[in-house]
Amino acid sequence: MIETPSLVDQYCHGVLRTELGLGTFEAHLARTEGPPAAGTTLFDTQTGFAVRRWCPPLLGLEPHCTPARYLARRRELGVLESGRRLLRGSGITTYLVDTGLPGDLTGPGEMASTGAAGAHEIVRLELLAEQVADTSGTVECFLANLAESVHGAAEDAVAFTSVAGVRHGLALAPEPPGPGEVRGAAGRWLAGRRVGGALTDPVLLRHLLWIAVASGLPLQLHAGLGEPGQRIDRTDPVLLTDFVRATAGLGTDLVLLHGYPYQRHAAHLAGVFPHVYADLGAALVRTGARSAAVLAETLELAPFGKLLFSSGAQGLPELHVIGASLFREAIARVLGGWVAEGAWSPADAQRVAALIAAGNARRVYGLE
Repeated sequence: MIETPSLVDQYCHGVLRTELGLGTFEAHLARTEGPPAAGTTLFDTQTGFAVRRWCPPLLGLEPHCTPARYLARRRELGVLESGRRLLRGSGITTYLVDTGLPGDLTGPGEMASTGAAGAHEIVRLELLAEQVADTSGTVECFLANLAESVHGAAEDAVAFTSVAGVRHGLALAPEPPGPGEVRGAAGRWLAGRRVGGALTDPVLLRHLLWIAVASGLPLQLHAGLGEPGQRIDRTDPVLLTDFVRATAGLGTDLVLLHGYPYQRHAAHLAGVFPHVYADLGAALVRTGARSAAVLAETLELAPFGKLLFSSGAQGLPELHVIGASLFREAIARVLGGWVAEGAWSPADAQRVAALIAAGNARRVYGLE
């Protein structure tokens, strides 16, 4: 029996504080560009089936109950109590929370108290830059305030995260942009944006990445499937190879988030470069009953000390639950199978499971 009593969720978001009806709940099960097609439901997905398998017992229902029955019980308990039962039932002992999404989401403090767990903040670079731009009148002021803000954020955060791949694509020039290039890009962006405008300029995105690298904190890079409407061919982690090579030896670890459906590419980079790690999060949540096969593919290439569990969850506490449950089931099935075949010893399987579940994250993020 492979056990993972401690789970460090090395990348997730907070949960919604509002009650959800069937349609709004369903919309959080998959990131699509619109509602499900007429006559279909997003509960009929691997993620939807996983919610119905793992979450009802935590709310006092039988596994696989209907969506309507589950949501009625959720409303009966209320959003606070259902969230408390779900997060505490997930078995996650520490949350690393990206606070960079809009909406009425709980922060690290609320995640800690609701889930009876530890919690730390991950700072999203692009949101930080946008907030600085909203209060900076000149290019010089913006660039000075940006550097100061990143430095200040590094005092309390455990990591930075970047959605440069979502905003532009990962095929960015790998070297740091020069000072004149940065000033020119900042001037054009500030002149053309409205308050709250998103940062998409590739020069400024590169500038942010290199400021973060200089901080020494781990830098998480979004890759693979992400926001609706994005071209996933632009988020293949292999496109980061030159940037990864350029940052080698500088003392900053890079964590490739999500990765799926390019999980083998992420695992390859983690295997080749000492400062690169691969995340198991969204891949397992998206693949549900097939998560063991996806995990096994990642384990083909990456050293076992370079893989990190996460749920990748946002909005629904159910996604934290299924992230943890699917990981536990997949790791037990894959490693337990290798033990049964005689390929691995039970002690080695248990040690590797503990590394991926929590030990690697504690080391990378300095959580000891």
